[in-house]
Amino acid sequence: MRPAPVILWFRLDLRLRDNPALRAMIETGRPVIPVYVWNAAAGEPWQEGAAVRWWLHHSLAALDASLRRLGSRLVLRRGDPAKALRALAADTGAAAVFWNRRHEPAIAAGDARVAAALAAAGVEARTFADAGCLFEPGSVLNSSGRPFQVFTPFWRRCAGLRVPAPLPAPRGAISAPVKWPPSESLGALGLLPAGDWAGGFHSVWEPGEAGAHRRLDRFRKTAVDRYPQDRDRPDVDGVSRLSPHLHFGEISPRVVWEALDSRRSMSPGIGAGAYLRQIVWREFAIHLLHHFPNTPEEPLHAEFRAFPWARRPGALRAWQQGRTGCPIVDAGMRELWRTGWMHNRARMIAGSFLAKDLRLPWQEGARWFWDTLVDADLANNTLGWQWTAGCGADAAPFFRIFNPVAQGRRFDPDGAYVRRWVPELAALPARYLHEPSAAPADVLAAAGVELGRTYPLPIVSHAAAREAALDAYHEMRAKRATVPPS
Repeated sequence: MRPAPVILWFRLDLRLRDNPALRAMIETGRPVIPVYVWNAAAGEPWQEGAAVRWWLHHSLAALDASLRRLGSRLVLRRGDPAKALRALAADTGAAAVFWNRRHEPAIAAGDARVAAALAAAGVEARTFADAGCLFEPGSVLNSSGRPFQVFTPFWRRCAGLRVPAPLPAPRGAISAPVKWPPSESLGALGLLPAGDWAGGFHSVWEPGEAGAHRRLDRFRKTAVDRYPQDRDRPDVDGVSRLSPHLHFGEISPRVVWEALDSRRSMSPGIGAGAYLRQIVWREFAIHLLHHFPNTPEEPLHAEFRAFPWARRPGALRAWQQGRTGCPIVDAGMRELWRTGWMHNRARMIAGSFLAKDLRLPWQEGARWFWDTLVDADLANNTLGWQWTAGCGADAAPFFRIFNPVAQGRRFDPDGAYVRRWVPELAALPARYLHEPSAAPADVLAAAGVELGRTYPLPIVSHAAAREAALDAYHEMRAKRATVPPS
């Protein structure tokens, strides 16, 4: 008698290599039914943004193609995962559902509901350590048994631990059920945008496991040794661009670690070591979200709940559209819109401009990035914005306010990044490119730039905005000092 099949539930682990649930399932010798459940329930917190849905569509197609080469396929279902998986188990006679754990608060809670629904139906639920992390959240604690809130000691602790070796991909055919259950079509999930605003994504990205490994290989061969020098230069192709592949689990951080570990050093000035430090920064974000689940909405440092943020809808729209009159900020925001990604240095500059020059709530920036980034990741998005706003773990002090003109001149010295993404300024000499409002009238005219018409005037004076931001910060601190202890 043929054994009952088992269901493999894919989430953000859209790969065959280093997939613990897949490995365990194959070892059972039972027929495998891979499934992805798209849940677009209204009202769920932090539903996938538009750019992420574009990537997901193509990543699911790539995973299905990989499975078909092994004699399997990806079944697609929609709706509440607990109901969808219970129904699929009933339809196929599956004895168990296997999946890899995730650690976002709402998803972890949802997993508990799935397990309970399956148990009520007599179906075994087996979960496995998430290879999307180097180490399970909760397993890396300080000497007091508490979560780290400062990155450097967290990095040192992780660097001293043994990273598990990645699991191999299946070498042969995956056992299939006698009869495949019906599946939704990929197009029916409605993941692709109605318009063509994502048209520029295709020329930049190759979603899927194969694309992830090609990008890692290219980075390892051509850029990793110069990573410490080039990582802050948005005008240079000096970073890995692996972030969306890591977010979707098309490649695991353990695979990246293995590929670069022999070349690393504890020194952040050494190429592979500097890069792996950023992999651990990503790990830090995941662990923080696990321990502090309210941080996507609330600052880790509670005093910032009283920060006097401004309300400037027009300024927010200008920032979103890359029309602030600050070239390095506008370049980053336009790169984001055109490609679904922004260089990390540009993210820090644009984030500082929003939270400190415009004094708009960091949550507004987090929500915009969430909808427009192909690598939008709840843990990393939260840590990055709270770091920039000065209100989170290991945060940059609030009074460290980036001067966007100085940042542009330092990290885009020849202006190649600005010229690419803000082409209306391309003819300006480098001397004035990052501050067009300082250019003489004849220089602007010769470059075809008419401030206020072909390119906006600055929507805020950095010097004045800096003083206003510091005043707001001191106002918050003064209020805190006058509140009696509870």
